Amino acid sequence: MSIDKIRREYDRNALHQDHLHPEPHEQFKLWFDAAVNSKELIDPTAMLLATYHPQHFLSQRIVLLKGSSPEGYVFYTNYNSNKAQTLLSTPQCNLHFAWLPLERQVSISGVAEKLSDADNDTYFASRPRNSQLAAWASEQSKPIADRHALDTQFHALEERFKDEPSIPRPPHWGGFIVKPTQYEFWQGAKARLHDRFVYTRLADNTWQQQRLQP
Repeated sequence: MSIDKIRREYDRNALHQDHLHPEPHEQFKLWFDAAVNSKELIDPTAMLLATYHPQHFLSQRIVLLKGSSPEGYVFYTNYNSNKAQTLLSTPQCNLHFAWLPLERQVSISGVAEKLSDADNDTYFASRPRNSQLAAWASEQSKPIADRHALDTQFHALEERFKDEPSIPRPPHWGGFIVKPTQYEFWQGAKARLHDRFVYTRLADNTWQQQRLQP
């Protein structure tokens, strides 16, 4: 769907509560599929991950969504990286999708958990070979002298695995699933009277839906 067509639909109909799916993941899927199908975004899977370590600082970075379900939202990283070490000590985090050409944003707050070795192995095996080598070559978040040193590490791994038909997953590399506790959906509208809806998980695992003022 083109951006112009989506905007015309925004102008014709404000976003009403009865237009939303009662399950927030299903609503996310509707918007995510529209973002993918719009062909206007460089990478609709790009999401900002915000973490906080009480002894350090608030930190944000872009990661890529690699899987989603009602259970949660998956991305992969080096478990020795700053973000992973922070999540292992303080798993509360936030994901933010900014599909700005479509005038849509989604914010998901939740708790991150490591994926199983089996899940990590399956996904790692699907990666391009150079990406697999990079996972071995980079000690993510650690200082390095210069680009040449990084390239040297990569070429050493190419040589190490050159006769191997497949590359094993590094033990320090894997995924997290962010299990949601709250969603916010933001829809741009005229006169800056934007539509905002929050889904909050209740104690019985149902979802409460509320409209917020812009």
